[in-house]
Amino acid sequence: MRTVNPGRSGIMRQVGELLGVHPEVLRHWVKKAESASGRDAECTTSATARVRQLERENADLRRQNGILKAAAVLFAAELESNK
Repeated sequence: MRTVNPGRSGIMRQVGELLGVHPEVLRHWVKKAESASGRDAECTTSATARVRQLERENADLRRQNGILKAAAVLFAAELESNK
């Protein structure tokens, strides 16, 4: 067995040799597993930021909707009292 090569590619190469699998195939498996488990940092960071943005927008829209409903109730009550 060779000495440990520094870095992820060296580890992939060594594990691939131990398993009898080409390192590129192993790299694809690892990438797919990381993505499926949410460990893909770039994707997770982007998705998390987008979810947070949408949650803020949703909260703001709910607040605005509540204000509009309250205003509609007040205007309807005013119209009823003027009849």
